[in-house]
Amino acid sequence: MFPTFLQVALGGALGASARYGVGVGIVRMIGHQSFPLGVITVNIVGSFLMGVFVTVAANRGLTHWAPFLMTGVLGGFTTFSSFSLEAMNLYERGAVGQAALYVGLSVFASLAGIALGVWLARQAFA
Repeated sequence: MFPTFLQVALGGALGASARYGVGVGIVRMIGHQSFPLGVITVNIVGSFLMGVFVTVAANRGLTHWAPFLMTGVLGGFTTFSSFSLEAMNLYERGAVGQAALYVGLSVFASLAGIALGVWLARQAFA
């Protein structure tokens, strides 16, 4: 069990560092933008890579790499990739309504959660 935690931790450090690097690289290439290009880039690329890995791993018997690559590297790179995988799994199982509910709740409840957190923190520390 502990070696798996180490795999996830190492992968997470690599993924988070890569996310930071992409953000810095985009700012250096095109300058600061009001639209979060770095975040959307890692979300899309991370989701793409999650889709590639989950498919290849299932077909080639590489699922033992999942803690390091999926949870660690891609989870550290962007948690959006995990969200996308779960939504796709629901959809592919034929649970279209659940997939739509999951997507809607994830997006709107997360936005509501951050708004509430900001509001509470501002009330407490303002």
